[in-house]
Amino acid sequence: MATGLIALLDDVAALAKVAAATLDDTAGLTAKAAVKAAGVVIDDAAVTPTYVVGFAAARELPIVWRIAMGSLRNKLLYLLPAALALSALAPWAITPLLMAGGAYLCVEGVEKLVAAFGVGGEHGAAAEVRDEATLVAGAIRTDLVLSAEIMAITLGTVAAESFLNRAIVLAVVGVGITVLVYGAVALIVKADDAGVALARLRGGAAAPLRVFGRALVSGMPGLLKGLAAVGTAAMLWVGGGIVLHGLAEYGVAGPGDVVHHLAVLAGGLAGPVAEWVAGALGAGVAGVVIGGVIVGGLHAWQARRGH
Repeated sequence: MATGLIALLDDVAALAKVAAATLDDTAGLTAKAAVKAAGVVIDDAAVTPTYVVGFAAARELPIVWRIAMGSLRNKLLYLLPAALALSALAPWAITPLLMAGGAYLCVEGVEKLVAAFGVGGEHGAAAEVRDEATLVAGAIRTDLVLSAEIMAITLGTVAAESFLNRAIVLAVVGVGITVLVYGAVALIVKADDAGVALARLRGGAAAPLRVFGRALVSGMPGLLKGLAAVGTAAMLWVGGGIVLHGLAEYGVAGPGDVVHHLAVLAGGLAGPVAEWVAGALGAGVAGVVIGGVIVGGLHAWQARRGH
């Protein structure tokens, strides 16, 4: 009896070790996938606050909540099953889909650069719609594209894992990124209200808070512009890196090797941080070239159709 109990406890301990190792692996894969999707996440967080511009303060958080729930439905009800089916039935399609998503990021990044120099902007039109229901529906449609990119990048990270691990990581990334993005958006859109409240405090002891409140209000436009700039840079870096990696898988390793060698050279001269920066810059330059070629080609095609 005692021997049987000891054997049972040994089995339980072994199962616990396996479960702990699985959790560790899943957590690591989730973190890796989230880092790779950083460019899309930052862009999502930068774009969403524009949807509540012009609405009463009382409607800002409800609008963000409705968009967040739509984003969650996009990821868990539509994109998660589609990603799992794709990985099970057509794993060969993952790399070209990732490359298409990377190219899309490059195009988005280049269009944002063009818009920054005063030639339009693709996200601005969404903010002009003032009907709440129409605006929320449009924001959820835009989120579907961004969420598809996030899930595709995540799937590419865990393509070699078991079906269960793929499902867990995709679900955790989907929920976690939604909470992160829309939690940050909620804080951003209410930051100016918090600043106004602090600026109105009375009493000598509240003077530092009043100063902070005024700084918060005056600094919000600059923060949003800075966030948008970081989002554009991250999209070009991530998109360019995805396309370079995909080309290497198809035997075209030259462009990626150039970026890698330059990054290693920078690391040898100035350390690992310089290596990472050089690699990101190289991928970003590749993203600008890729996006520029596609955007230029599309514009030339549209011009020919116009004639």
